[in-house]
Amino acid sequence: MIVVGLTGSIGMGKSTTAAMFREAGVPVYDADAAVARTYEQGGSAAAPLEAAFPGVTRDGAVDREALRQRVLGDDAAMARLNAIVHPLLGAERDRFFAEAEAAGADLVVMDIPLLFETGGHHAMDAVVVVSAPPEAQRDRVLARDGMTAERLDYILARQTPDAEKRALAHFVIDTGQGLEVARAQVAQVIAALRDPQFTSARDSARG
Repeated sequence: MIVVGLTGSIGMGKSTTAAMFREAGVPVYDADAAVARTYEQGGSAAAPLEAAFPGVTRDGAVDREALRQRVLGDDAAMARLNAIVHPLLGAERDRFFAEAEAAGADLVVMDIPLLFETGGHHAMDAVVVVSAPPEAQRDRVLARDGMTAERLDYILARQTPDAEKRALAHFVIDTGQGLEVARAQVAQVIAALRDPQFTSARDSARG
């Protein structure tokens, strides 16, 4: 089974692109959704996060805004948060792979926003980066409720620059040209991955 990492900076259209892979019948693991499940009432992250950051839960669920405020600009707090949450996501990923394998999937996509930042790209057979022109990115993000230019700049400062992601990618999906163009690019990527001549990046690295 070919494992593909899908990533892209904020506002690039990654979620829309992930949906296109799903529409094409490719199972997609959504890392953000997995985190949300661990944060919900009774979720595996709620109690340990409350212990580490008292006051960040409400009615047994993690208050994401309260947690964001506690770790914003604090690298040590962010590291503590990641140390708690990342191991808990292992079970989610294992379940996803088991279900995909049982369904006979030959290809799966791992939708992971911080794929490069966490070093996760080394575990992928190929990496797809979703990109768009900078002006389109800022317009999309600043149109979101509660988003400010200052917060956007902070987020971008913590993400690998788009140009660097594109340089490291095996495939790039450009969402700046409209949905149909992006959908056609997704189809081309799937075809390339299923081509018998496709060589896994992991195999290349071992070679």
